[in-house]
Amino acid sequence: MKRLPLTLAVCALASGLGVLAAQEPGPARPSPIPRAASPSPNARPAPPASPTPPVASHQRPPVAPSMAPIRPEDAAKILYAVGFVLGRETAVFALTPAEAEQVTKGFADSLAGTNPQFPLETYGPQIQSLAQARQARKAEVEKEKGRAYLEQAAREPGAVRAASGLVFVEKAKGTGPTAKSTDTVKVNYQGTLVDGKVFDSTQGRGPAEFPLSGVIPCWTEGLQKLAVGGKGKLVCPSSIAYGDAGRPGIPGGATLVFDVELLAITPAAPAPALSATPRPAPRPSVGAAPRARPSARPTKPSPPPQ
Repeated sequence: MKRLPLTLAVCALASGLGVLAAQEPGPARPSPIPRAASPSPNARPAPPASPTPPVASHQRPPVAPSMAPIRPEDAAKILYAVGFVLGRETAVFALTPAEAEQVTKGFADSLAGTNPQFPLETYGPQIQSLAQARQARKAEVEKEKGRAYLEQAAREPGAVRAASGLVFVEKAKGTGPTAKSTDTVKVNYQGTLVDGKVFDSTQGRGPAEFPLSGVIPCWTEGLQKLAVGGKGKLVCPSSIAYGDAGRPGIPGGATLVFDVELLAITPAAPAPALSATPRPAPRPSVGAAPRARPSARPTKPSPPPQ
């Protein structure tokens, strides 16, 4: 079976029913930061750093219309690119050859304009459930590989295994201060999967700065074990990394390995101190009725009823 028809078949079925938008994490670069900091409700919006606005994690960047005419000899290559990109995004289904054949039948029927063999109103809404089940199955396979790697890493000389599952190995001792969870760190790092595949690195683009309060838990915990100038390795199980969902380039359930060099620390700004001077008692407003003074003479008791 050729790859191109299968790829298009998978994409046409899943994409046409609006499933992939809910499954795909978005085009963000896989960095140790899984989320953006929540802005203060009273803070003024900062001006954009560049003319291009940032893309939310659940949105796709708008496609700029191309004014250049498409050459006839390029049409087949463009269609191949469509199939390849969409096929990569539907890898969550992990189709067997028999399942791929069934998807191809559905794709062919749709192209031919014939009625579906099975009611789409019944089985179409279940595509997302199938994708989630397949994603969970793949995540469990990744977790199993990660457990074996973590056990091996914990046996390295100088390795320390934390209660969270993090395995920390100090490679070079730093001479500066250590970070707190509220600080911002400046680092060089490289992130790899357990098979050695690099999914992110500062090499070639310069050091990165992250607030430790806004990164994955593995980084928040592990970077506090390094002093400035030090180097170390963080082995992060998925439970303190990206979980079962993963990210682009990072499978769900994957154990991650980070080689990190701590370059500098920026302490968090201290909270404003509360004033120790007691506030004066409020003065009564002008025209306010004076408080009644207690009578100096005892009140006579009322006579008992007759």
